[in-house]
Amino acid sequence: MQIGPMYGDGARALQDRFDSRRLADRLAGLTVHDRLSDDDLALIAAQSTVWISTVDAEGWPDVSYKGGDVGFVRVESPTELRIPSYDGNGMMRTMGNIADTGRVGLLFLDEARPWRMRVHGTARVSTEAGDVAAFHGAFAVIIVTVGRVFPNCGRYIHRPDGVSEHVPREGHEPPTPEWKTYDVIADALPADDPARRDG
Repeated sequence: MQIGPMYGDGARALQDRFDSRRLADRLAGLTVHDRLSDDDLALIAAQSTVWISTVDAEGWPDVSYKGGDVGFVRVESPTELRIPSYDGNGMMRTMGNIADTGRVGLLFLDEARPWRMRVHGTARVSTEAGDVAAFHGAFAVIIVTVGRVFPNCGRYIHRPDGVSEHVPREGHEPPTPEWKTYDVIADALPADDPARRDG
């Protein structure tokens, strides 16, 4: 599936302003892939929630939280996910936007690690009896064709017992995230990154 570039002109300009282009390119080279890996599959299977972003016919973004039993987002193949749609408020924004533009972004959060995984792709809405019957209680199914997958550091994901220790606040020096200490990343960090100076 053809998908757009990882970084647009706006991201590139900001990367250059904050000296993070090297890091952005390094992370993209190390982490971005076009199909779900075994680790991705395991993360999805363990989740009871997903956030779905869509774009309406006028180009306005929207985002919706979806929940279900653990593993309710099903992996049909390394390039296809299926998400049941249960009874809701009747607005049909997520599925309507998919019907209009077909573009989706999914965000999965693993609070235990913590870790994030993003999936970009195209989607369609199915009301075919066979597709719907595979999910108890669903009236439709969102079928996502995977175009790009990439993980994100979850250091700012809050835990049930409080705010993440990585959040900057007065009187608190956040720890260096582990990934910034990896040899494969060290030379790509911005020149003024404390982790670069520590190394």
